[in-house]
Amino acid sequence: MMSITELNRIMAAGFLPLSCDCSLNSDGSLRISIFEPASGRVDLLLTRVSPQGLDSVRSVANLIGELRTELKAGRRGFAAVS
Repeated sequence: MMSITELNRIMAAGFLPLSCDCSLNSDGSLRISIFEPASGRVDLLLTRVSPQGLDSVRSVANLIGELRTELKAGRRGFAAVS
């Protein structure tokens, strides 16, 4: 896995204008929070993401793409409920 600082930098850039914070859990897994910076509203929270395979910019970009898909699906799901 790349450094947590580098991972945070790439992830933050990938979710603009939202904010993204990645941190390491005590078991070595990642906690990823994607949120609206002005309000603090959390749009997506993943608490136990395996860092295995996150060793290149390409692999992190693929993760960003997957998470963006999850964000869009969640927004459509909530919109359909109202």
